[in-house]
Amino acid sequence: MKKAVLMIFLFVGGIQLAQSQIQGGIKGGINYNSNSFTDVKNDVVFDNAKSKTGFHAGAWLRINLPVANLYLRPELVYTQLSNEVSYKYNIADDPKTTTYDFQKIDIPVLVGMKFLKVAHVFGGPSFQYILDSDFNIEDLKQVDSDGFSVGVQFGAGIELGKLGLDVRWERALSDTEAKFIDSNINDVNFDTRVNQIIVGLSYRF
Repeated sequence: MKKAVLMIFLFVGGIQLAQSQIQGGIKGGINYNSNSFTDVKNDVVFDNAKSKTGFHAGAWLRINLPVANLYLRPELVYTQLSNEVSYKYNIADDPKTTTYDFQKIDIPVLVGMKFLKVAHVFGGPSFQYILDSDFNIEDLKQVDSDGFSVGVQFGAGIELGKLGLDVRWERALSDTEAKFIDSNINDVNFDTRVNQIIVGLSYRF
């Protein structure tokens, strides 16, 4: 009987310990993105890429590590971004304006440190997969992208109760080349590496 009671106490204690070591929640916010356009060839010229505000939404876990104040935070985030771009088919033409939109899945795996009870800093790799992308130009509707890339994120934030606010910088490390397909314009490609500032609001369950 004593052994059974002891096992129950150990089981309940183990559940409480696991709950204190692993936390989770949801998050969302805005993204301020800047894409670079390189190696544009032949029939079309892009210029003056301007950032537009995008958004993200997802979920996160925080696993407290044995080392004091350190934690591991994996996330699963859907992100939608947009750029405003000037383009022309010939150098002598007057430029027109279009938008380049794309959606991606981000999986940051961040290591962070807490300090001053409510503040924290973090950084780590971010694995990205582009779901869809296109230009709002009739001749260039479809864009074929490599899809997978790896980046890095660094940031800082505060937590007040169950609410958290953080600001982070993200930069893609690997080249992500994309090509126009099924268009009248041949041999055009550009670099879709992401460089963005992310402002996020999170809620802990």
